[in-house]
Amino acid sequence: MKRALASTFVITIALTGCSIPTAPTAVSSLDGIFTQPVGRSSATQVASGANVSLGIVYSRNTQTNRAYLQDYQANAGTGFGQSLLVQPIHDAYVATSKPDLAVDWVKASLQRQFGSVSVYPDMESLKAAKPDVVAIVDSRSQLITSRSSDVSADVSADFYDRNFNYIGTAHGHDAKALSPVWADYKRSEEIVADINEQQNVQVRALQKFDQSLAGLLTQQTSEVSMFDHRNNGKSL
Repeated sequence: MKRALASTFVITIALTGCSIPTAPTAVSSLDGIFTQPVGRSSATQVASGANVSLGIVYSRNTQTNRAYLQDYQANAGTGFGQSLLVQPIHDAYVATSKPDLAVDWVKASLQRQFGSVSVYPDMESLKAAKPDVVAIVDSRSQLITSRSSDVSADVSADFYDRNFNYIGTAHGHDAKALSPVWADYKRSEEIVADINEQQNVQVRALQKFDQSLAGLLTQQTSEVSMFDHRNNGKSL
């Protein structure tokens, strides 16, 4: 009985003592990027290699997602009951919400495939630089909250030629529905294991992105599904 009460107490503090934010609503990966419809490139493959320059712009989702993860980290163990939140739970929340995990991973993957990879703050800067290939990197995460233990991660890179016509997309997704971390039968060790699983979901999505990228760079783009441009041309 004492063990059950202690377990419940830890869980209550873990959740009510953390003002953990919920994931932001996703928008089109091209929102605010292009101001006119995007056509299909005549290129039959995404050019890559040591002599090819790649320019990256992060989508609005990616920028919002980074702020969400920073907020998630900052609020792990804050608020009422902070001094009573067991350290391993606090540490797990922080360790599994790295704001730059996706963008650092994707950039490193692209650096292995292209001669030079540069990140630009906006399309105007990228257009002035005139890289050989353009990539719009989109990343989104949904982590554990006090209301939901459904975890998911999406990451993609939409590739365009130097004239900003669409070539193809590399994409990775993973998701997992965990048992509620606030269940009254869970010990702190089990809570930590569940929280750690949300990083595993993020890593699996990135590994799937790498597989998709490798496939995209080695096949004709006619074999690749056309990216859904229904929201193209809608700039905020």
